[in-house]
Amino acid sequence: MSIKGFEEWLQTPQGEYVLNWELDKHDLLLSDVFGFNAVQMGLPAIDYLRANRMPLRFRCGREVGDEVVSDLHHLPFASQSVDLVVLPHVLEFDDNPHQVLREVERVLVPEGQAVVTGFNPFSLWGVKRRLNSDATVPPWAGRYISVPRLKDWFALLGFETRAGAFGRYAPAVSEGKWLRRYSFMEPAGDRWWPFAGAVYIVQAIKRQHGMRLMTPKWQDRKARAKALVSVTQQVSTNSSEAPE
Repeated sequence: MSIKGFEEWLQTPQGEYVLNWELDKHDLLLSDVFGFNAVQMGLPAIDYLRANRMPLRFRCGREVGDEVVSDLHHLPFASQSVDLVVLPHVLEFDDNPHQVLREVERVLVPEGQAVVTGFNPFSLWGVKRRLNSDATVPPWAGRYISVPRLKDWFALLGFETRAGAFGRYAPAVSEGKWLRRYSFMEPAGDRWWPFAGAVYIVQAIKRQHGMRLMTPKWQDRKARAKALVSVTQQVSTNSSEAPE
């Protein structure tokens, strides 16, 4: 399964309705996440890391616009070398989401964070997906993953879910005028049926049980960050020089 075509869908009124909410939530969650290295996996044309202030922020994947071209099941980063990984709609469009999360766990430093966005199967949009006769086009082509299931996956990998939110309660209509007419459902949904939002965002922290937390040696962390910058630049340069 591929996320191909999803970026184009995000430019439609229906897609913008979803994207604006997601970007606002990422801005709130990521503005105070600190470290050296932040990776966005998927959707390279959209900057989900725009509010984060880490010195090295880059996109990784197989699409045009990715600074690091890589199979998401086998990331080209050292273990415990990344502070933040953002996965916008990656898991629901991947044939092996468990392996993607295992790689995220491997490359994250202890106390590093993963942020996942996805469509909620227990929503009006989830109902439309199940009833849609053409489930081969975005956003209906994905395998929607529920928040309880995602939390179970995180727990098995040693993550602790820290924060999350649901949003966008209007029916899955395609025209902007109808989405605007249903705008009254946003505050009502947040208050009365918050778990029925069309999309969600989940923030999880990698815990390492039995580990004694100590103040990091900043010179060592800076050296590791510079090394990752060099690798990223080399991979990006090699990718751009590769023959068509």
